[in-house]
Amino acid sequence: MKPTRISSLISLVVVLGLITWAVLETAYVSLPVLPWTAVPTLLLLALGEGFTAVNILRRIRRKPNTRPVEPLVVARMAALAKATALAASVLAGVFGGFALSLADSLDKQTPREDFFVSAGTFLSAVVLVGAAYFLEFACRVPKDPDEEARDHGASRA
Repeated sequence: MKPTRISSLISLVVVLGLITWAVLETAYVSLPVLPWTAVPTLLLLALGEGFTAVNILRRIRRKPNTRPVEPLVVARMAALAKATALAASVLAGVFGGFALSLADSLDKQTPREDFFVSAGTFLSAVVLVGAAYFLEFACRVPKDPDEEARDHGASRA
């Protein structure tokens, strides 16, 4: 499995944001009001992934008072992080496009409420992308200090 690239996550957000914006320019009137419950849900998921990332990072680097982590657990956490980063990027794109579409209708009650909900959900999804990316980073195996010294010495030659 290759590490997630930030450019692919950003392009996913931008493309889905533009698609959502284009669709909502014609279909917003027929949609129900956006629920605000996605904001705390995404933030709780980000908190969980951030806590897990710190824990995994400490265990992989063998900090004092930690048990070593099993390789299968790290592989599962890396897969979770990659999936979460992609899913949260999709959500960020959809809700970013939603907020972009509603930005010119802030003088009306319902679009204004939907704008703030969609903007909050967009920001929460971005926080979740960051937490997932940090978890994926934490799952990387650190280089052996001897190997780093050899690589550093070889680059000087």
